[in-house]
Amino acid sequence: ACLLSLQSMRLLNPLIKLLWPALMFPELRYLDVKLDPTTAHQSLEIFDNGKRVRDGGKTLKYPDSPQRFDVFGSVLGLNRLSSGRAYWEVKVRNKPGWDLGVARRYANRKGNLSINPDNGYWVIVYYEDQNYLALATPPMSLSLKGKPQKVGVFVDYEKGLVIFYDVTSQSRICSFTECLFGGEILPYFSPHPKQNEKNSDPLIISAVKKQ
Repeated sequence: ACLLSLQSMRLLNPLIKLLWPALMFPELRYLDVKLDPTTAHQSLEIFDNGKRVRDGGKTLKYPDSPQRFDVFGSVLGLNRLSSGRAYWEVKVRNKPGWDLGVARRYANRKGNLSINPDNGYWVIVYYEDQNYLALATPPMSLSLKGKPQKVGVFVDYEKGLVIFYDVTSQSRICSFTECLFGGEILPYFSPHPKQNEKNSDPLIISAVKKQ
């Protein structure tokens, strides 16, 4: 399921708002996410020590393998999650499209995928520089008051919870609840295709400012 937060964090006092991630998720791990080049689609360029990914607008000569996405322009993180709570942040500014979320370690990566929880993906997508969707079953349109410049991803493995957080406005975007992870999960990213010079900026995994 994907549940929208109807109460904006701006209704809370500034101190609670500032400390919200730590208060809501005690014993939180700030995950040092790095991208796994062995999973990257052949159009993706990974650089800055595995912290940035963008579509290069051409096919690169990566060796194919069962781990590599071959149709969708996606890539996974190296970090395997199987317990506890974790959080990471991704800069999405200047991009008209992107996907963020988590995926089962053994979810299918080949062909035209159905990105949804039934197939081991818990993902939100931004596209056409204006639309947000939670890729539930069926997909759910998201209504945001502003355009996030940085998105945080929370995972509570034992509670089966994935939360997407607008770091800019300090508000919740969407929650996937009652997630049946069924083993290890990995951070999931797609920078979306480059079209001429549009969408040439990378997704950037940024260092988390701990409160």
